[in-house]
Amino acid sequence: MTFYDDIYPFYTLQRTSFIFSGRLLTSILVFLVLAVSLLVILPGIRGKSRLFWMFRIITSLFIGAVIVALNFTSDWAEARVTTNATYKSFSNAVVNAEIGLHVGLYGINVTLKGNPVVQFNETIDYNEMFSWHDTIEEDYEEALEKGLPNPILYIAEKFTLNSPCGLIFQYKYSGRYASATLWTAFCCWMLANILFSMPVILYAGYMTLATAAFIFFSMASFSTIMNVPQCIFFLGTGSFETVYSHSFWLALATGLLCTIIGIVVVLLNIVIPEKMKEAFSVGVDSFEDEDVCYGEGYLNSTFLDGVTTSPPPSKALTVS
Repeated sequence: MTFYDDIYPFYTLQRTSFIFSGRLLTSILVFLVLAVSLLVILPGIRGKSRLFWMFRIITSLFIGAVIVALNFTSDWAEARVTTNATYKSFSNAVVNAEIGLHVGLYGINVTLKGNPVVQFNETIDYNEMFSWHDTIEEDYEEALEKGLPNPILYIAEKFTLNSPCGLIFQYKYSGRYASATLWTAFCCWMLANILFSMPVILYAGYMTLATAAFIFFSMASFSTIMNVPQCIFFLGTGSFETVYSHSFWLALATGLLCTIIGIVVVLLNIVIPEKMKEAFSVGVDSFEDEDVCYGEGYLNSTFLDGVTTSPPPSKALTVS
């Protein structure tokens, strides 16, 4: 099996970790490039405002990166259990393994890691993705053709249309609405950044609060899966149920951060509006037309060399 780099021949692609999917890694790299590009201009900013701009750039890009990344993470909810379970179909072989279920907005990941990893002269370390963009049936059929271990097939079958648990309807639609509201929050975040660069700081604060509101809406949408009867997974001698995981709590923290920033901006804009405009470098011009005072002007004789000027014409005096 070394010729295939420890991957069975019937796997067409190398299996990757669910934590760093391709789309998630792309989103992180894009925001890292933006952060580096914007931080390069900091040396050109003078005074104490340099620290404020650095804090503003880092905070804003952190919020935007989290909103985008949450759409592609696979750990909004998860469940784990270490148990003894049958390994393959039509076999009495029992393995001790850690089985994990990781739920995202676009599908699930099922992991199976042996304890120890090498058992029955095989490396038991599986990480399988099942997506429900349309239905999960095709992915499940491919898993059957590959001959994946029983625990993975058992969990995947719970999310098929024919399963009496009906998990596909709970997780698919809640994830779809959660993703839609997250992208709306991302649009609000972009509008807030645009408004922060204009002399309308109050509305920028309102859009930051709108960003927080849509993040909370996405959490509320995903939370609906906990309001229906939960399907218990029985695997060998153990069982488990899904609970909220890292991405859910990260969304909560980001929403609270946007709420705090929005409230602070709105209150400070009401109390000290001129100071806020000065802090964000969007104040009105300090010189108005009616306040402009021009000093005494002088002529440079160097530029007047060779220039002849004629005296103003004098009126002839007539003597009557």
